[in-house]
Amino acid sequence: MAATAGGRSRLHNFLEGAGNGGEHRLVANGCESSVTKLVVENAVIVFGRRGCCMCHVVNRLLLGLGVNPAVCEVDEAKEEAVLHELSVINGGGVQFPAVFVGGKLFGGLDRVMSTHITGELVPILKEAGALWL
Repeated sequence: MAATAGGRSRLHNFLEGAGNGGEHRLVANGCESSVTKLVVENAVIVFGRRGCCMCHVVNRLLLGLGVNPAVCEVDEAKEEAVLHELSVINGGGVQFPAVFVGGKLFGGLDRVMSTHITGELVPILKEAGALWL
């Protein structure tokens, strides 16, 4: 993970226009990946606006449970394109922050918090391969 100002550690991904076939590509540490590929390849990934406090809360909750989620912070200028591709993956509307678990849209902050409070979140994360305990 790359260190950022303020001493916090976070993976930053930057949308870099459209790729072949209208597929949007993210550049992370110099490597291009499609949004779809990121969702499929990561047990847990959080998409949110750059600097979004709700994204930060979701990330901190997951880190506290022992999950190290991939975090994709999207610049405002590229937000619509990323939301469109996430909607195509999900088959419906998506809002930030969007948490994908096991390649499927899990929900936003409210869903993560409610399943954590009811004790349902840890078994879901174990099933997705994000936790091994």
